[in-house]
Amino acid sequence: MANDRTHDDPTHVQEFFTARAADWDSRFPDDGPAYAAAVAGLGLRPGDAVLDAGCGTGRALPFLRDAVGPGGSVLGADLTPAMLEAAVGAGRHRAAHLLVADVGRLPVRTGALDAVFGAGLISHLARPAEDLRELARTVRPGGLLALFHPVGRAALAARHGRQITPDDLRAEPNLRPLLAGSGWLMTSYTDEDDRFLVLAVRKD
Repeated sequence: MANDRTHDDPTHVQEFFTARAADWDSRFPDDGPAYAAAVAGLGLRPGDAVLDAGCGTGRALPFLRDAVGPGGSVLGADLTPAMLEAAVGAGRHRAAHLLVADVGRLPVRTGALDAVFGAGLISHLARPAEDLRELARTVRPGGLLALFHPVGRAALAARHGRQITPDDLRAEPNLRPLLAGSGWLMTSYTDEDDRFLVLAVRKD
């Protein structure tokens, strides 16, 4: 799958991840510390409610649960049932309530969440502006968004034998206004070989 595409069709996303769900974790066995560090960057507090949007096999879910504690709420939403089945197989369903859902149409009350975590999410959104706006809807004013990938843009492109293109939505000049137009204010942008992490705050 091209990682510099500006949008992705939901059917294509499902087909792509369904074919890879069973061995997804074994392909990236060393990503745990990067997920833990990204979740720590969100600054979650005990009792918070957080959504892992496009949670895949749920690699972030145990870290999110640890951050919000037993009194918090963790939701994991993914478009691909096979990925959620892999999350259950790995025992990560114990950390969260799992939902088969499109992030563009979430069964979550307006303002119900304190934060959203999205790993590898941007490149798989069918309608980036609208989908980010839907995520903003679910988060209280002042709530947080983390867009994460365990490797940076250049390293990810190299992994797929591609070059970064100017229209890459993850590039700061593209992502900052996209977030601003979708209800978010970017507060930090990190794009290094071993981490891509963007933090944003839900605007009032």
